[in-house]
Amino acid sequence: MKKFLKATSLLLIIGTVVSGCSGNDKDTWSEDYGLSDIEFPLEEKVTLKVMTQSSPLAPEDPNEKLLNQRLEEKTNVHIEWRNFTGETFGEKRNLAMTSGDMPDAISNAGYSDYELLNLADDGAIIPLNELIENHMPNLQAVLEKAPEYREMMTAPDGNIYAFPWIEELGQGKESIHSVDNFPWINVTWLDELGLEMPTTTQELKEVLIAFKENDLAGDGETIPMSFIINDGGQDPGFLFGSFGLGDNWDHTVVTNDGEVKLTSSDEGYKEAINFMNELHKEELIDIEAFEQDWSTYVAKGQEGRYGMYFTWDKANISGSNDDYALMPPLEGPDGQKNVARTNGMGFDRSKMVVTGANQNLELTAKWVDEFYDPHQSVQNNWGTYGDEDMQNIFEFDEEQNMLKHLGLEGTAPVELRERTSVGGPLAILDSYYGEITTKPDDAAERLDQMKEVMVPHMKAENIYPKVFFSLEELELLSTIEADLLPYIQRKKAEWITKGTIEEEWDQYLDELDRLGLQEWLEIKQKGYDRTAK
Repeated sequence: MKKFLKATSLLLIIGTVVSGCSGNDKDTWSEDYGLSDIEFPLEEKVTLKVMTQSSPLAPEDPNEKLLNQRLEEKTNVHIEWRNFTGETFGEKRNLAMTSGDMPDAISNAGYSDYELLNLADDGAIIPLNELIENHMPNLQAVLEKAPEYREMMTAPDGNIYAFPWIEELGQGKESIHSVDNFPWINVTWLDELGLEMPTTTQELKEVLIAFKENDLAGDGETIPMSFIINDGGQDPGFLFGSFGLGDNWDHTVVTNDGEVKLTSSDEGYKEAINFMNELHKEELIDIEAFEQDWSTYVAKGQEGRYGMYFTWDKANISGSNDDYALMPPLEGPDGQKNVARTNGMGFDRSKMVVTGANQNLELTAKWVDEFYDPHQSVQNNWGTYGDEDMQNIFEFDEEQNMLKHLGLEGTAPVELRERTSVGGPLAILDSYYGEITTKPDDAAERLDQMKEVMVPHMKAENIYPKVFFSLEELELLSTIEADLLPYIQRKKAEWITKGTIEEEWDQYLDELDRLGLQEWLEIKQKGYDRTAK
């Protein structure tokens, strides 16, 4: 990965830009306002310049969002946003940091740990420890209630380089993040055919054959099973738990003995691939499952063509109706039944960074701290209330001082959230529910489903934690993963369609070792051991 400019070069660039653009309204960072002992609202309005990314569904100018307008009124801090969508953001973000045209801060930053540590090493972003300690009581209150997040935020050198996003919804196995690729099966079709919910992999195969042969979508449009291979919540890896360790999006699990394992080298993984190949031979798998994008996947789901598919929330694919229900984990041919937990949790280490060009650190810290006010965090995460131009996600109960979720009125939850929420750094703890806000109906339903359907079959007591590796470790991991992970993903898709895993398995395991699997496991194990102790 390209190395960012060293601190000395960066400071030279900053100095050149400052001297060359003094008094120019087009400076990419704000002038020094000389403010201290700040209290909001400020007597006179000031401006901070922040780069961010947002959904294409959201207004192009974030200041059109009611949430940002209210925060500006509360603080008297105007934000001059540089807002981008999609891949454009990453390109503009990297260009700004390497050219010296830096904003005061970058929100929804999306940096990897490797990038964070490189930027810190080069002085492009600053440590935040003192700002948090001296100027951010809301964030400090969060860390006092949930001290585990401080460790997750802290780099191996003891510094905090980014403000996090925290969203708790359930704990341990009952966390909403425990499984992302829920399997949704068409129970209306099951009823029409007089079939029961499948309980084994063989029964599932028979159900999918019945869906195909009876063509319940009509005109040959029936797709017995669909997915998007190697795509997190849309991947069919949930089914792999019927054969052993199972699979998840990063192919990493921790045994109950504390051993880190790669799911894709497990003997059960081979058997799962063989089962998927059986389904493919029977033409039960969507022919586009290995290349389709999200919009295509959704379009076919909305047309009611799927017998079964995988995703986080069925409302985003087939709508909030009763046609599809969550399929429980299946028993495999050897009696295996396991739900592999993902290593996901509601935590993003790098939701906002402060750049080395920022001359108003106290002001910036106190403005960011407003995001960690419980009521503000809840709205930044989901959306707001009282908006006369947009659909509201909340009503505000003044008597209880509580934000209460409204019905979605048929709107896909992800769409409403992307139109109106702000994202960025925030914190929502489990203790907020029932006091600060209600749970979203879709989240509450998912938590119930997780507890009732999935949790009883989760064999793993632990997940792989949010390890903050050293720069040296990250360099080794990224070098190995650049070849290892694409190889795993390519072979997974290839074997499901071609069915050659048996004759290629030993060669595949040798290739994993050649690509650095053993060193990768060693680094991951050391990271787990020091974080889990």
